[in-house]
Amino acid sequence: METATLLEQTHLDWLESEAVHILREVAAECERPVLLFSGGKDSCVLLRLAEKAFRPGKFPFPLLHVDTGHNFPEVIAFRDRRVAELGETLIVRRVEDSIARGTVVLQHANDSRNAAQATTLLEAIAEFRFDACIGGARRDEEKARAKERICSFRDEFGQWDPKNQRPELWNLYNTKVHPGENIRVFPISNWTELDVWQYVERERLSLPSLYYSHARDVVRRKGLLAPVTALTPAHEGEAVERLNVRFRTVGDVSCTCPVASDATTSADIIAETAVTNITERGATRMDDQVSEASMERRKKRGYF
Repeated sequence: METATLLEQTHLDWLESEAVHILREVAAECERPVLLFSGGKDSCVLLRLAEKAFRPGKFPFPLLHVDTGHNFPEVIAFRDRRVAELGETLIVRRVEDSIARGTVVLQHANDSRNAAQATTLLEAIAEFRFDACIGGARRDEEKARAKERICSFRDEFGQWDPKNQRPELWNLYNTKVHPGENIRVFPISNWTELDVWQYVERERLSLPSLYYSHARDVVRRKGLLAPVTALTPAHEGEAVERLNVRFRTVGDVSCTCPVASDATTSADIIAETAVTNITERGATRMDDQVSEASMERRKKRGYF
């Protein structure tokens, strides 16, 4: 009977079990953990996993969002609604406040604030003395994230050295940190974008409407479909098109692009994702196309 039960488990059951185990280990071993919640699909999956790990009790950690100030309003509204539904504590720290303090300096007012989130996150870690930040990064997203351990060590300056990470043999996670140090924890490291959407479908998770097909004004820029907004207007000579699109990721408005799609349900998106040969960030993040090493440089400075 036990063998039959094991054979009946799907790959999503195994992934879920691993992630729940990681969340419980971090809650048990770390003094001040926090879960990063932006309202995006990966962090929504993390919330469901946290529910399965700790309900009916409250989460043993607060939620934290580093707000660039250039987020899609639909995502912020969803974030606040979801937190209210769960009855959990949300801490919001804003890049705008880091700019006011002078710890973040942009060359131009409308520059992407995506990379600047690292500074605001490090300031929040110091403010609350968080020793573990639980995030929704996955190894399939791009090359730098593939180098992360599940419990990825950051030194007292918040910096990451991909060549100096702890082994994680036999699913044993070393959460020991000295004062000032912290770890980034990625419970869904071994998930893929397809796994996430299959889990969204199975669990019937609500997501921001931007993830599904909708009509939007876009321009073709650098091989991507750039959204036309008040923050990101069309450049001179660019032709504005009204297309059916969806977002595969919902980051800073200034650098996040949709893809052409008629997928209006999670089942539709699963079918699209199963046949795509372009990575999630490669198809949608304009700032990650500057160079292959751009994300790794950011992570070394403290980015998620």
